[in-house]
Amino acid sequence: MSSATSRTPSVRRLPLAGVLRVGRPADIWFKPALSVVASTAPPNLTLLALGRLDLAMYTMAGSLCALYAHNRPYAARARTLALVVLGMLGGLGAALVAASLTTDTVVLVTVGALLAAVQKALCDAARIGPPGHVVLTFISSAALFAPQTLDQIPGHLALGAAAGTWAWIVGMAPGLVRPHGPERRATAHALNAAAAYVETRGKGEAAARTRAAAAAAVHAAWQSLLSTGARTAPRRALERLVVRAEVALAAPADTRPERLRAWARELCGTGPVPHADDLESAADELLGVETALDTPARPLLSRLGPLGPIALRTALGCALAGYVSLALGVGRPYWALVTAASLYQANVTLTWSRGVQRVVGNLVGVLVFAAIAPIAHLGQAALVLCCLAFNFGAEALIGRNYWLGSICVTPMALLITEFAQAQQPGALMTDRVVDTLVGALVGFAAAVAVTNRRAGDRIEHALVAVERARERAARLLAAERPDPVALESARRGLAAAVVGLRADADAAAGEWWQRALPEERVMLAEQAGHRTLAATVRRQGLHSLEGAQA
Repeated sequence: MSSATSRTPSVRRLPLAGVLRVGRPADIWFKPALSVVASTAPPNLTLLALGRLDLAMYTMAGSLCALYAHNRPYAARARTLALVVLGMLGGLGAALVAASLTTDTVVLVTVGALLAAVQKALCDAARIGPPGHVVLTFISSAALFAPQTLDQIPGHLALGAAAGTWAWIVGMAPGLVRPHGPERRATAHALNAAAAYVETRGKGEAAARTRAAAAAAVHAAWQSLLSTGARTAPRRALERLVVRAEVALAAPADTRPERLRAWARELCGTGPVPHADDLESAADELLGVETALDTPARPLLSRLGPLGPIALRTALGCALAGYVSLALGVGRPYWALVTAASLYQANVTLTWSRGVQRVVGNLVGVLVFAAIAPIAHLGQAALVLCCLAFNFGAEALIGRNYWLGSICVTPMALLITEFAQAQQPGALMTDRVVDTLVGALVGFAAAVAVTNRRAGDRIEHALVAVERARERAARLLAAERPDPVALESARRGLAAAVVGLRADADAAAGEWWQRALPEERVMLAEQAGHRTLAATVRRQGLHSLEGAQA
């Protein structure tokens, strides 16, 4: 089908423009920033008072778990944070055992690379969200090069577990004040995305991309609501608003975007969930079939298969970066290993962008460390306070662009090495610069060397999934009186398939060496899927409510 295949060359250019562009801060940038300070400060200050700041690495392993799951509803967040803490302790334990059994740096780098690959694969398969595997790899890699004996491991893991328990409490605490905050934000994002699509009037080149983004936002909002547990009154009100966003996608010409945005603004406030009263009857009929929507996720092992090339890139890149660092005589090869691990994204183009951001941020961060080192060296209390400040700054800035966050992460990492004993700033700065350059160059070379041919195969599978889901929905639409449960289940399945197709197409489009992608087939499949989704909404009678709201 040559006419359905794009003429995009198989070798793609790597971007420079926009890589360092500073974006808008995330809606909740302050929450992970405050959470990491709240989870890190008590353990570190306690160790400072006891004169055992050398143990801070083990408590920080647990404390840094507070960075995760801020976008998840609290019922799901409780499970996710518990899994992150267990994963962190597993990686830390494996690293400590290796460190106690051997001091061979080549073996330790190899273990660190394998751990990084496992952490990357598991975090991606579990869709754990930012900051992904990088924090886990940072802790386990540093622990590999900490002097250790087998009898010390239980105590060190206990410190990590205690700090991890405190991080879990910190992560869950906001639920006492705003128990529906995450799902309110997800619904607000869906409403704003639908409004952006309505404003395009379904015309122009930007409309298709905006429509896909809105469909993804609506799908994410449903996933958020379905993971909240019991259907409370606020949740039912949120569900009606998500239905309203779906109606807007089906009938953009009959929708007022300003009303969608007004609802979104109310959701971002602290008041009650706004009620779309004119949708209540139809939405409740629709939402009565929820049992058909809450389908179990694919098993974790089945999601690991497509991640093989990414895991291989991670293992190879981290190992080679560590070996090159050792060959150059750098005292902390795990910095090169972590730099390489931090690069790997969904495709080579994104990996390249992350590499540029990492290098720029680290080099500027080294200069910041040079400026702050005299203050940090005034005493251990100053050292701890500086680290807390950089913790906050990293999370406050990283959402605007990764390189901005790295400006704070770099001096923080350098200061942490001084918790056990004072270091020479010049030597620390030199090691950091060399390891950053080695990790970025070697890590990216591994990404280029390990091609991901499966990316194209995933598009073919996604196209088949969309077509099957669309045919199922179309058969139900053709029936005189379709079963509402089956129709709603088919609609959700088709929506998920269309969103998945766009994600797979975007990932494959950024691969360095890839066969020509079936861009026209993807576009036609998306268009057909969206038309069928709109038809199901109309068949369910929801579009007739537009006149009451226009």
